[in-house]
Amino acid sequence: MTSRSHDPSTPRRPATDEPSPEELRARIEHTRDQLGRTVEALAAKADVKAQATEKAAQVTGQIRDKAEHVVHLAAEKTPDPVLDKAGRAALLTVGAALIVFLLVRGNRRRNR
Repeated sequence: MTSRSHDPSTPRRPATDEPSPEELRARIEHTRDQLGRTVEALAAKADVKAQATEKAAQVTGQIRDKAEHVVHLAAEKTPDPVLDKAGRAALLTVGAALIVFLLVRGNRRRNR
């Protein structure tokens, strides 16, 4: 009888319960991808400033939408001469609020 010896040039077949190198590489890549996503999610949760900015943007958008709705309703029910005077007063108010905002913002930057 001839015994079969292992030829070193022939790759070994892994046991059926052992994953191939390609399978291991795929698993490692998948794990790295999951880990990267987890790290990004944790970093986002830890970024309080970004969360606050996002929340402020959402609230600002909601306020803007409601204000536009109220202005539209008021414009429909208000006589034209009153609208003209109210428009000028609103423009002055917005201008004054913008100036105050810019002054406060500039003051805060100087105090840092």
